[in-house]
Amino acid sequence: MKKTAMILGAALSLALAGPALAQSPIVIKFSHVVAPNTPKGKGSLKFQELAEKYTNGKVKVEVYPNSQLYKDNEELQALQLGSVQMLAPSLAKFGPLGVKEFEVFDLPYILPDKAALNKVTQGALGKKLLGLLQPKGIVGLACWDNGFKDMSANKKLLLPADFRGLKMRIQSSKVLEAQMRALGAIPQVMAFSEVYQALATGVVDGTENPPSNEYTQKMHEVQKYTTRSGHGYVGYAVIANKKFWDGLPADVRASLEKAMKEATDFANGAAQQDNDDAIAEMTKSGKTEMIELTAAQKAEWRKVLDPVATEMESRVGKETIAEFRKEAGGSATH
Repeated sequence: MKKTAMILGAALSLALAGPALAQSPIVIKFSHVVAPNTPKGKGSLKFQELAEKYTNGKVKVEVYPNSQLYKDNEELQALQLGSVQMLAPSLAKFGPLGVKEFEVFDLPYILPDKAALNKVTQGALGKKLLGLLQPKGIVGLACWDNGFKDMSANKKLLLPADFRGLKMRIQSSKVLEAQMRALGAIPQVMAFSEVYQALATGVVDGTENPPSNEYTQKMHEVQKYTTRSGHGYVGYAVIANKKFWDGLPADVRASLEKAMKEATDFANGAAQQDNDDAIAEMTKSGKTEMIELTAAQKAEWRKVLDPVATEMESRVGKETIAEFRKEAGGSATH
């Protein structure tokens, strides 16, 4: 009798487990190219946590940091092919994809401060820009902050003349190429995962990054000087494969949208703190000298870099630049 009860109990357990076993979770592979302890890394892990919580385990998010799956020049194609379901590429990546309006974010000194940035990315213009990705088979879900960029090199970069002849690593962006040429430098497009080695071996002389990227990739250990220029901005668009996203059950998609909204607030909050912490740690390390520009020096940078916006009007779009400036609150003074 006892044995029969045990068999019946086991059968009942299997019967109850049946539907759960049959409905294996929806797997989202979320690939990115930076370290887990960066704002983007933290945001992706927060999304993983909330997505699994709000869908009651119907979704399993696998996060792959540090270019484990794809380098930053490979990942968009991987998303379009469905090899991964989600990415958070930098906004500069969409120009080469044919959505050149995103290169407005690369224009030097176009954003005066973080408040102006939030007005753009979280307002109507941000939504409009994300919507431009749909014809490419991509759904834009959110904008994540990373911060304003500094310049680094093995020589002091105080004035534009100091850049003359330097090989400076950039992301693939025609705007960033024009920026470096305006400074008299030689732009070198290179995958993010290769930058540390290139700096260490002198393949390139310097680069530009938000402090958190410079610190977490240990670039400050192979760059003698970091100039707190705040000349440009790096942000990310969190994106999904459109076919995959549109094919999700409505309740699952709604839960993921809720998770994304909260993860976005979390990631954007982390960005400022991480950059502040990175500046403090790099200063403490003594491996790179942190240089603050005087008002007169910054004015010289502005004088050389401001014309890049006019030069890029035919590429980025004169109307897009004007709309961006209007939304951001006029001409930048960052």
